[in-house]
Amino acid sequence: KRYMGVGNNVIYELSRKFAIRIVRLYVFLTEEKHEYVIAKQIYRSGTSIGANIAESKFAQSHNDYINKLSIALKEASETQYWLDLLNDVQLITSEQYESLINDSKTISGTLVNIIKKLRQQSNS
Repeated sequence: KRYMGVGNNVIYELSRKFAIRIVRLYVFLTEEKHEYVIAKQIYRSGTSIGANIAESKFAQSHNDYINKLSIALKEASETQYWLDLLNDVQLITSEQYESLINDSKTISGTLVNIIKKLRQQSNS
């Protein structure tokens, strides 16, 4: 069974576009700032959001679907941590930070809403 639940197409597109921005951030951090450790961390978490959302489409059950989206939410939270850190140590500009953190928070908020609706469906 293929799961294309509440808001999945929207969150898939948001996370894919965000992943593209994260890949570009990784290139900037490694080539311009010569920062490799945090760059690799944010690359992994920032692209994992969309990967888990993509994987959720073929979840084995309703609970597995919720679990995959919950993992994506955890990855979004981790990505926000790395963005905060990059901002705190001034490896990115405040403009870069604000733009990326806003996108990340939009993804997190959307995931929270989707997960809530899915849990309500399973309880009714």
